[in-house]
Amino acid sequence: MIRKTRLFTPGPTPLLPAAQFAMAAADMHHQTPEFRALYTRVLGQLKEFVGTRNDVVVLSCSGTGAMEAAVSNLTSPGDRVLVLSAGKSGERWTALAKSFGCAVDVVRAPYGETFSLDAVKSALKLETRAVFMQATETSTGVRHCVPGVAKLLKDARSEALLAVDAITGLGSTHLDMDGWGVDLMIGGSQNAVMIPPGLTYLAVGEKAWDRMEASYNPRYYFDLRKERKNNRNGEGAYTPPISLIAALGASLDSIAAQADGNLAEGRKKLIENAETVAAMTRAACLAMGMKLFSADVWSAAATTVVPPDGITSTTIVDALNDRFAAIITDGQAELKGRIFSIAHLGFSDYLDTIALIGALEQVVIQDLKLPGFAFGTALIAAQKVYAERTATAAAESSCLCGRAEGCCSMVHPEYGVTDVKAVM
Repeated sequence: MIRKTRLFTPGPTPLLPAAQFAMAAADMHHQTPEFRALYTRVLGQLKEFVGTRNDVVVLSCSGTGAMEAAVSNLTSPGDRVLVLSAGKSGERWTALAKSFGCAVDVVRAPYGETFSLDAVKSALKLETRAVFMQATETSTGVRHCVPGVAKLLKDARSEALLAVDAITGLGSTHLDMDGWGVDLMIGGSQNAVMIPPGLTYLAVGEKAWDRMEASYNPRYYFDLRKERKNNRNGEGAYTPPISLIAALGASLDSIAAQADGNLAEGRKKLIENAETVAAMTRAACLAMGMKLFSADVWSAAATTVVPPDGITSTTIVDALNDRFAAIITDGQAELKGRIFSIAHLGFSDYLDTIALIGALEQVVIQDLKLPGFAFGTALIAAQKVYAERTATAAAESSCLCGRAEGCCSMVHPEYGVTDVKAVM
């Protein structure tokens, strides 16, 4: 059999062919009218993709660079900040804030869970200057309640800015930056927009721009004010990665084309796709007798699964790679060997998901010869979910908790889970 490499990882994700072609053709200079026109158009498209009226700036770096930019631009040494942490990405906020001299309070939740709003409210102080959190915690496959935190800050009349790492959330989760009152939101190129790593984008609200004028932490390359000033002329503060900008434009065009040229509607379709294939994957794993690492606050960006008894997740990850060139991720640090993660971001669809589930059945039954598993069980469960969700997509897109679209987890009783529970 031939082997065709397929990525089921939360970053990098599979590349969009149109974006690859655009990269190959991007031989322009960055100080030309041609590039300025491209860059201006892409910056405008990013506002539509994020769903904001705020300015969006682009940085040539990984997501961690954008997180550092958020901390360095919004804080001064000695500022008290609050980090909401329930995984490796949340822990990164803590390390970054401490590196820039902030006094860091942390609300922690165990891996696989989310934090309660009561805990956040208790930890918030009058002098808190910023709150840093994830929209989706990639390392554990958990979705956090961004609108709940934003509302808490508003109700408390807090001066704290809310900065959200939505690197895997954008394009997989319904987010409303302006409506909820998020002050800074981060996205990444290697996730739902289906191009290689190397770009991050930050949507920044006016309160955050104002705070930058009074912050005293050092910044040079990551000075967002420089980017904003140069962006008004269709330029970056420094030499931009031209090919990645071209790829991003092609990707955003393709997303818009899914909805007759309407990028906002195309984004919704991208999210609906992620939610559907995530639900298929959860149902398949539950039908095989496996457990989900997160009980009820699932992210549509990635599904984290506990392997069957007696088998490490590393064994399953390696077997899928060796036999089918299907790349999924093992747990990080202390979770290595304990969970595996299957991503649903960007250029991943129904057929990709069916293929991965079939490969997982082959590995568990044929290769590992685990008792109690039968061919077709997982595939049937996934097929039922797909049929039901595509038939009633409009009804299932609303939030059951009444707080925000996409805030709840919806589970199907047929697969052994009967409780429908909100995030908080």
